[in-house]
Amino acid sequence: MKRSLRVRATLLFVGLTAMILIGIWAANNLLLERFYVSSKVAVMKLAYRQIDTLVMKHDAEGSSISDEFPSSGSFDSGEQTDGVRLLRRLGDQNNIMTILIDSVTGYPIVSSGRDAEFMKERIGQYIVGWSAPGSVKNEMILETENYTIQKSYYNRTGSFYLECWGFFSDNKTIFIMSMPLESISESVELSNRFLGYVGLAAMVIGCIAMYLATRRVTSPILKLADISERMSRLDFDVKYTGDAKDEIGVLGSSINVLSDKLKETINELKSANLTLQKDIEEKIQIDEMRKEFIANVSHELKTPIALIQGYAEGLSEGMADDPESRDYYCGVIVDEAGKMNRMVRQLLTLTALESGGEQLNVERFDITEVIRGVLATANILIQQKHARIQLAMSPPVWVRADEFKIEEVLVNYLNNALNHLGGDCVIRITVEESTNLQVRVTVRNTGDPIPEEALPNIWTKFFKVDKARTREYGGSGIGLSIVKAIMESHHQQYGVQNVDDGVEFWFTLDACEN
Repeated sequence: MKRSLRVRATLLFVGLTAMILIGIWAANNLLLERFYVSSKVAVMKLAYRQIDTLVMKHDAEGSSISDEFPSSGSFDSGEQTDGVRLLRRLGDQNNIMTILIDSVTGYPIVSSGRDAEFMKERIGQYIVGWSAPGSVKNEMILETENYTIQKSYYNRTGSFYLECWGFFSDNKTIFIMSMPLESISESVELSNRFLGYVGLAAMVIGCIAMYLATRRVTSPILKLADISERMSRLDFDVKYTGDAKDEIGVLGSSINVLSDKLKETINELKSANLTLQKDIEEKIQIDEMRKEFIANVSHELKTPIALIQGYAEGLSEGMADDPESRDYYCGVIVDEAGKMNRMVRQLLTLTALESGGEQLNVERFDITEVIRGVLATANILIQQKHARIQLAMSPPVWVRADEFKIEEVLVNYLNNALNHLGGDCVIRITVEESTNLQVRVTVRNTGDPIPEEALPNIWTKFFKVDKARTREYGGSGIGLSIVKAIMESHHQQYGVQNVDDGVEFWFTLDACEN
């Protein structure tokens, strides 16, 4: 069963209060009477010293203590001497009844009590052993050389008395002082009853006050519990806002620091996990690319190797006896070997570009001059394809890039245009300078458009839109992948789009001042 801190604190308060009340009750029963009698004994001893001082003062002066009191033995009227004032104060403040007796004459000097004869009988009982019926000596408390203090019970009054009797220091004045002792047992019972009522009321009020006061403690604790629960759900935006400087405030500050540290650590772990996930995905992608690459290379090399093997076996078996047949067989072998050589060189170039193994040699050059050079080199192939070249450019146009690699891009675009030429057999090359310091080079050929679903894939290695036609002109499906790698290494844009009468390939370069 879940029990709140407020309830437990309240129950603890009740328990402690009950223990305190029980302790007070036990102390009242066991110690209160002793304490009461002890305090009365101290009062009695003080009274003796005060009267004895006055007696010795008169003895030193050669007079008698009786000079302090009226001859009647009562001080209700007459001169207010030191002795009268002393005995009256003892009677008024401490309820002490005193009788002084001259040991020589045996007559009382003074009596502050109303029952002088009764007290005289008691002093006679104590000093000379007179018989005084009705008295019971209960307990000796203190006995000195001059006086004795005892607790006595008298049947006559049915009460306890604390009595001090004996001689003063002049050894001729007898005294007895009597102080009634109230019923300490009844007082203890009343005290305990009152304590019970007060304690019960204090316990009820204290419980209510404790239950309400603990809210100041439990409220921030509940808030911290809510914060820790939200932290367990990886919500680290919540913070403890208390401004207390006590232990709870320190705990709240520590939780805030812990929240920030956990948030930072988890963010780092997430970042590391994303990086790891990206590396894993990249590794998987590279592995898939490797498998695809091997499969594609195997597929591309399978046909020329088979042709070379077949024609070589034909030559070795003497199937080509005449020179014309031998020349044909050898021509096929040389042609297929050339295709294999071109494909291997393209693969090596593409691998170097994709892995970053080739550094760019960026320099300033005229792009129109490079285009004319490419066209001059491909002039024989252009004539074979009966292509008409249209140039739309105003030389010179200066750009900044790797001239050799940009020339390779142009060669691939031109070869692709020649291989897919159709219609009017027109290839149009344009160079345009834009206002954002960019130069756009476009190679456009007439012919059949590329299917829209194939456009995003033409930059992929070994992808062929028309495999039969590609095989016919000896294409490997790597040229446009090389274009992609070169342009991305230059951080430039490139693309392809279908136009009304054919297909248009383009790329951009950074312009350079003349």
